[in-house]
Amino acid sequence: MRLPPCQAALCAAIGLNLLLLLCVWRWGTPQPPRPRAGGDNTAPGLTPGVTVLLREFEDFANDVPGVARSFAALRPPPPLLVVADETPYPPLPPLPPGARLLTLRPAPDRPPRLSRPELHVRTRHVALVPDGVRATPGHLERMRDALENGAGGAGDNTRVVAAPVRGPTPPRCLDLHVSLREWTARYTPAGPCRAVEGDAVLLLRTRDLFNLSFPLARPLPTALFMQAALRGWTVRLLPEAAFAARRPPPLATPHGRWKAEAAARARRRRLLADFGVKRVVLPEGRERWYGCGKETARCFGTVHARTPQYLHQDRWTPPCCLRALRATARRAAAVLAAAGVRYWLEGGSLLGAARHGDIIPWDYDVDLGIYREDAGKCRLLREAAAGAAVVDDEGFVWEKAPEGDFFRVHYSRLNRLHVDLWPFYPRDGVMTKDTWLGHRQDVEFPERFLQPLRPLPFAGFTAMAPNDVRAFLELKFGPGAIENPEYPNPAVKRLEREK
Repeated sequence: MRLPPCQAALCAAIGLNLLLLLCVWRWGTPQPPRPRAGGDNTAPGLTPGVTVLLREFEDFANDVPGVARSFAALRPPPPLLVVADETPYPPLPPLPPGARLLTLRPAPDRPPRLSRPELHVRTRHVALVPDGVRATPGHLERMRDALENGAGGAGDNTRVVAAPVRGPTPPRCLDLHVSLREWTARYTPAGPCRAVEGDAVLLLRTRDLFNLSFPLARPLPTALFMQAALRGWTVRLLPEAAFAARRPPPLATPHGRWKAEAAARARRRRLLADFGVKRVVLPEGRERWYGCGKETARCFGTVHARTPQYLHQDRWTPPCCLRALRATARRAAAVLAAAGVRYWLEGGSLLGAARHGDIIPWDYDVDLGIYREDAGKCRLLREAAAGAAVVDDEGFVWEKAPEGDFFRVHYSRLNRLHVDLWPFYPRDGVMTKDTWLGHRQDVEFPERFLQPLRPLPFAGFTAMAPNDVRAFLELKFGPGAIENPEYPNPAVKRLEREK
């Protein structure tokens, strides 16, 4: 059928408009880069060179203009980005040509790209410089060459090159192991170089940096090295490529140092909370704790179907919670023993003692059995049985459990980590109790297991336990219970065996 001229013209116009829309969409939408041989250092869209990025500085006292002028004096001058969470106040003095200030916090009146530094780094490599550093000709190129032309052996996974900043104490290499499952970061002085202690300039490939989940989180070295360790990256320290630093340093006054240290502590706590790290072991063996304590709530919420939330996240009990459980168990056992109350390790707590002398790494409470007839010997249990929660001399809370006929000892009023005390009584030579919660191990057992009780190492002290631990546990959990660990409710979440 032949179209009239007017209809033909209309169809042609519609087709032309569709074609134009397709072209605009195609040209205006960022396309993912195509991979090339040669690795990240030849990524399309990036050019040879090093961008200097200044992130670690304080608003109230800094040497940002001096750092910028120092690198701007190099020939040719490298691109330089100053990155802050929000616009610094007091305002920074004017930066030299080629330097830019970017803020990470979006604002409703600014384009989103101004809050994304990765869109402003056009070079294949980026150098992260601390405040007060002074540029040295050739050092950035030496670091880049060390990264790209290093040993490159079969086991070499160097992704970061560090150059010292001259100071009273030279930087040193540390090994770093981060276990998210155990909420722990552990530094040691021996092993592969996975972190640098002390001021240093850090250089890495641009794509490596911005492929990290937290590329510019502060404290920047801590954030970078933890993420690198999780990926198996190593660091190469170049002592021969040391950078000079401003003297005196930007934070030369006691008040300035105090403010900076307080801000650094707050940033470190936020970072470790974001990473889910609650315990840090320092190179000399000291520990720093960032989880719950007596003045805070515990680190996890309601336990559903005997499976705490952290198991669904493929993590184990936070170490601060294990520490609190150990302290509560030690206190409960000491009070019971002093009062003449016969007690013994029960259920999963006895399993942990039999396996490794401690609480099971994924357990969320401690269970002790007691003779019901002995409960009246303990003042704290007598008062708790009367219906009132009792706070003892060390801040532990003793109360009657609302779920049934047993007691709980809480770590504190705020932190409800607890030890359950189960009152058993003999009937025809069998130990039984009045409250059963339907747990697998909730079964009666012969009283002969308790005559006599025997000491057993547990959670840093000596607890009392049944006299035949293996037979007692296999009665409750089945054959091979000690050798075959499992999560509390395998129907909900099973323990994945390491290969």
